[in-house]
Amino acid sequence: MAQFKLLTKILAIAAILGLGTWGIIYVSAPAYNGTVGITYGSAYAPVRDKSVDFHVWYPATPGRRDVTVGGNGVFHGTRAGRDAPSAEGRYPVILVSHGAGGNATQFGWIASKLAKAGYVVVLPNHPGTTSRNASAEAAVRVWERPADISAVIAEMVEHPQAYPFIDTDRIATLGFSAGGYTAMALAGARVDPDALQNFCDNGDQGMSDCAFLKRGGIDLHAMDLSPAGQDLRDPHIRAAVIIDPGIVSTLTKQSLSTIDIPMLVINLGEETHVPAGVYARPAAEMIPSARYEIVPDASHFSFLAQCTAKGAEILAREGEPDPLCDDAGGRARQAIHDDLSARILGFLETFEWQVKTDRTALLDTTALQ
Repeated sequence: MAQFKLLTKILAIAAILGLGTWGIIYVSAPAYNGTVGITYGSAYAPVRDKSVDFHVWYPATPGRRDVTVGGNGVFHGTRAGRDAPSAEGRYPVILVSHGAGGNATQFGWIASKLAKAGYVVVLPNHPGTTSRNASAEAAVRVWERPADISAVIAEMVEHPQAYPFIDTDRIATLGFSAGGYTAMALAGARVDPDALQNFCDNGDQGMSDCAFLKRGGIDLHAMDLSPAGQDLRDPHIRAAVIIDPGIVSTLTKQSLSTIDIPMLVINLGEETHVPAGVYARPAAEMIPSARYEIVPDASHFSFLAQCTAKGAEILAREGEPDPLCDDAGGRARQAIHDDLSARILGFLETFEWQVKTDRTALLDTTALQ
């Protein structure tokens, strides 16, 4: 949540500067000769009574224009072919949920690798917890985020002609931080509303979320958080990858014990240094189908895009309290991204996608022995 202030400033400036020049830049961009395409869509989200925008990365063939997705003074962007021709065939789908204060452009590093490996990657921007569209009050309405993902899935399932390269019988989800909670909720995890109301009673748990809520004038005890306890499971989701999940300590033991899809749960950094607010081993051990892993020499913010040479300096000048460009010091962020990508791809490749109509459609035959 502490990313809100800075990212909002940076991306707002970038948006202002880009509005008048995007058409010129796109027309003058070189032809694309790679294998990763990107396009954009929107889906009506009933929980919000408005549309949610999303990015779609997909296996492609050369064509159209070479663009850089994301990128600013702090973070590097990622190259792709804007509306490049899709490669022949239909591919499994990975729905990616960003963290609070982040946005879809932050994850080109993993989206492009997954697309090259034969996956379609769909990244919604969650209203209310996205750069340039964020508030402390919206951040507490955690139940809206899983509903965003379900709305995007419904859009793709109901309009297959618009997404001919997508196999909607093979859908998984990947979430980071608040997006990690989102992915767990889609798999069947449910929040205890009382635990959520008490979340900030004993400090920030190693994160800056509670300080952010306090600055926003939010008193969790004064809010009706009962909607957080609802079942937000989406039966289309066949597997999940969870990275440093937010509010994980508020999830009920009973709901975790009933999750029945393959799940990889990852914490970033040495286990003894993982912030209590996202420490996920206890939750993972309650999920029969989950396995838990640690990515060493990393920090909570290592899942963000790689920083530019001046990124940390810009953050310091802006007064950003969180070390968004710092990792644990043992490895560069690119190496951490390579490690994470290998783990995610390895997990996705350990089971067989079986087209059925029930929630057992994805059977992991090796990793869960």
